[in-house]
Amino acid sequence: MHAPQEICHTIKKRYKLSISTIIVNYNAGSILTQCVQAVLQQAEQVLVIDNASSDSSLLELESSFFAHNHLQIIRLNSNAGFAAGCNTGLSASTQPYILFLNPDCILNEGSLQRMVQVMESDSTIGMVGGYLVNPDGSEQGGGRRAIPTPWRALVRAFGLYHLEKYWPRLFFDFHLNKQPLPQTPVEVEAISGALMLVRRQAIDDVGPWDEQYFLHCEDLDWCMRFKQKNWKIVFVPDAPVVHFQGTCSRSRPFFVAWHKHRGMLHFYRKFFRQHYPGTLMGLITAGVWLRFAGAVLYHSARNCYRLLKFKHE
Repeated sequence: MHAPQEICHTIKKRYKLSISTIIVNYNAGSILTQCVQAVLQQAEQVLVIDNASSDSSLLELESSFFAHNHLQIIRLNSNAGFAAGCNTGLSASTQPYILFLNPDCILNEGSLQRMVQVMESDSTIGMVGGYLVNPDGSEQGGGRRAIPTPWRALVRAFGLYHLEKYWPRLFFDFHLNKQPLPQTPVEVEAISGALMLVRRQAIDDVGPWDEQYFLHCEDLDWCMRFKQKNWKIVFVPDAPVVHFQGTCSRSRPFFVAWHKHRGMLHFYRKFFRQHYPGTLMGLITAGVWLRFAGAVLYHSARNCYRLLKFKHE
């Protein structure tokens, strides 16, 4: 952990990209300061939207970047959810490009500049995502993916994606990170909400985030709407970003699981209810809630194991 003076010293005077960065924080801890440090070196404006955090993340941030000209902190009175936090930041943003960044993401030097370069290469690109990696350097799921349509969701849920090598079009796996990493930027159906560089003109055309999602699937919703408006979504493999996934949600697994599965149902009903038979949508609904029940059992078992292990130590 850097001392405040060291952090401020490391933010060198350099050309700032015309980007407003929006970081929605909820109890991210000290990694929020590291996230902001990395992005302040590259973006013109950084907006931290705090969803009523109860930890010391904001105190650490303020002590590290007191009165910094390019940083603004907006405190919300309650946890309004990720989409609402993004929209709050969007209303306060000033730049032609908007970067939505999770507080547990650390931008590599030059990654944001590369993403802007790709964005500016084609005026029909509305959204760009970078190469999300785990701390060990392996590619993370979600950074490049296809839309999980009801059929694809069933294929995934029942393990039928193992048949993709025989019938790739029928049993397609929407997790593209299992495919070889492309050598150049490629158009994809969806990227992760953990790292989205978006053109303001495209947002004006598509509309803001759907606040009916509290947590999870709001990024898929936005990607669907961008595609419906014919805006390209591009994955940039040479713009690495380290994502310490789950930093903000690890302490509340049941809360996160509930909103994740609730978001999945809202997504399917919003985009696919009119295009798929009612029977299939019923199976999807049942599958989502079975998946939620499995998640609850898994986390309950883990909690019991930890409690028993603690008692025997």
